[in-house]
Amino acid sequence: MSTSEEINALLVTRFGTDPEAIRPEVPLRRLCLDSLALEELRLLIEDRMDVDLEDVVLSSRDTLGQLVAAVHGKVGA
Repeated sequence: MSTSEEINALLVTRFGTDPEAIRPEVPLRRLCLDSLALEELRLLIEDRMDVDLEDVVLSSRDTLGQLVAAVHGKVGA
């Protein structure tokens, strides 16, 4: 499964996000991810993908594409 697919699956299964709403250009706030939800998502991604995202700073204004790129950069590192 790709980084994008992993994150999309987490958004759908853990946060109840509509799969049709998940697009790279969509800001995370439009997916109803506030700062607490973003922290939970970060921890889930770390656990599921065995990657350290401690130094990745995201806000609800960032897009899903930015999140995927940040995680992808860590997975490849």
